[in-house]
Amino acid sequence: MIVLDTHIFVWWNQNDPKLSSYHREVIEKERPNGLGVCTISLIEIARLVSGGRIILPVSIQEWFEIALAQEGVILMPITPAIAVDAQSLPGDFHKDPADRIIVATARSSNCSIVTVDQKILNYSDVNAIPPT
Repeated sequence: MIVLDTHIFVWWNQNDPKLSSYHREVIEKERPNGLGVCTISLIEIARLVSGGRIILPVSIQEWFEIALAQEGVILMPITPAIAVDAQSLPGDFHKDPADRIIVATARSSNCSIVTVDQKILNYSDVNAIPPT
């Protein structure tokens, strides 16, 4: 299983050209093993939609239903262990709570994160898959 960072989940579902062909291949290859999506990503997406930073082709509720029903997608809840790890990540990681939860989720599941977020890519205490 891999964990999809929020923007990757959106790009993949929107068939956005910002999703690299390499990331697209990784996602398709890992699909049978599971594509983890953190519950915090749903809040991030809803916030981006309400702020006009993302335009969806359907209502947010319908988009969630379609996106979460994709083959292989597994919604990953915030557990107590993830919450604790998110607040005590080792080393120097920035303070964004959503990124901290996504990183902690990947760490707790021993999964890699698919992302283009340079702060996550540079963080040595999680395995992140860069776009190339």
